[in-house]
Amino acid sequence: RRSSDLVEAGGLEAFGITERELALMCASHSGTDEHVAVVRSIQQKIGVSEDRLLCGTHRPYHTPTYEAMLRRGEAPSPNRHNCSGKHSGFLAYALLHDTPLEDYIAAEHPIQQAILQTFADMSGVPEAQVHTGIDGCSAPVFAVPLYNAALAFARLADPTEFSTSRARACQRIVRAMLKHPDMVAGPERFDTEVMRLGAGRLVAKAGAEGYQSMALLPGALGECSPALGIAIKIADGDLGKRAAPLVALEILRQLGALSEGEIAQLPQFAPRPVLNWRKIEAGELRPVFKLVREA
Repeated sequence: RRSSDLVEAGGLEAFGITERELALMCASHSGTDEHVAVVRSIQQKIGVSEDRLLCGTHRPYHTPTYEAMLRRGEAPSPNRHNCSGKHSGFLAYALLHDTPLEDYIAAEHPIQQAILQTFADMSGVPEAQVHTGIDGCSAPVFAVPLYNAALAFARLADPTEFSTSRARACQRIVRAMLKHPDMVAGPERFDTEVMRLGAGRLVAKAGAEGYQSMALLPGALGECSPALGIAIKIADGDLGKRAAPLVALEILRQLGALSEGEIAQLPQFAPRPVLNWRKIEAGELRPVFKLVREA
């Protein structure tokens, strides 16, 4: 089996990738000018240009950035895509292993096979049982039971059962995300804000269609508490991102991972009124579940 991820295979050292750049490789970023500058730095170090990216284009998630682009007549480009950091990481892996760049998103490409192997190892689902599809950024995407997705995040936070090289890679990835939460998402987004608030206790990473994953690090719930993985899927796809952050924050509250005072610092993701177009309160968004610990 090929050494199964860029970090584990020594790619950071080979290209001089910084922790900030690594955090962006783990991101669904907002496409700000700062994000683009970090993506360009990665590409400069590995010796590729933006036109190598196969992620497509979309308007930046960060509205002020998009409005500034409109004023100066700048069209969205692949580097503004929320997955441009990940795709730059794909290219870095391909270059490190001297494999083709042209079709790096093909399911049979060595980088995608390596990712599948790693994901299967982390989630505890055999490769043949991992369902695959095509992501919004055109790369392969995987479907497994929520339990296994949560298990993967728990193992990311506490990789001690793996080899020394795998454990060290996981620790470096978590450290990069914790130190640079602004790279993982962006201004006013849940992943960035909750990681800042958690101050080293948790990592968070959203996905498309109402998907949200988090990991609590060992000790986050008290002395000697184990790592804990959390995976959420909002059935209707959560257009507008109203539900997943609300549910995630309530889970953290019920677990005791965040205090009431800390949660009060994120009112935009907490229970809140629903206003109509005349700003009249018409209802409220609030969680209506209680976590149950299975025996």
